[in-house]
Amino acid sequence: MTKISIIAAVASDGAIGQGNNLLCRLKGDMKYFKELTMGHTIIMGRKTYLSLPKGALPGRRNIVVTRSTARYPDTITYRDLSVALTAEKLLAAEEIFIIGGEEIYRQTIDVADRLYITEIAHTFPEADKHFPAINGDKWQEISRQENAADENNPYPYTFVVYDKKSR
Repeated sequence: MTKISIIAAVASDGAIGQGNNLLCRLKGDMKYFKELTMGHTIIMGRKTYLSLPKGALPGRRNIVVTRSTARYPDTITYRDLSVALTAEKLLAAEEIFIIGGEEIYRQTIDVADRLYITEIAHTFPEADKHFPAINGDKWQEISRQENAADENNPYPYTFVVYDKKSR
């Protein structure tokens, strides 16, 4: 059975972006993201795709959900998120990753099976995009790995993995 996972870097105040950009660059988080998503299907909204500096991410099946009729290089587009999830679940072997943005996260948090959250120990008051609240009644933390700030990572950050609780 294909697992739907959400992956996001989230500031202490729930912020995830500003002006269609990430809040900050954490090399440790970028490496973690690449290791987890490599070889898998990734689903993103149009704005997230357009924010990628080099377009489609190599080594992954890139899916863009957009209401427009635009096509993007090295991607597959769907006009409806539920259609994309249904179709891609049939094709994916193990895990599909939802990589953003805000609206796509809001639409998938209730259907996701796992959350990979990088908690950034900092707030970004200028942020204009936020991650939906993680409801403790629905999600159980299964692992946590803390990382200190260093020359490649301007803020302390923690990799937290949640699984959906059984009903």
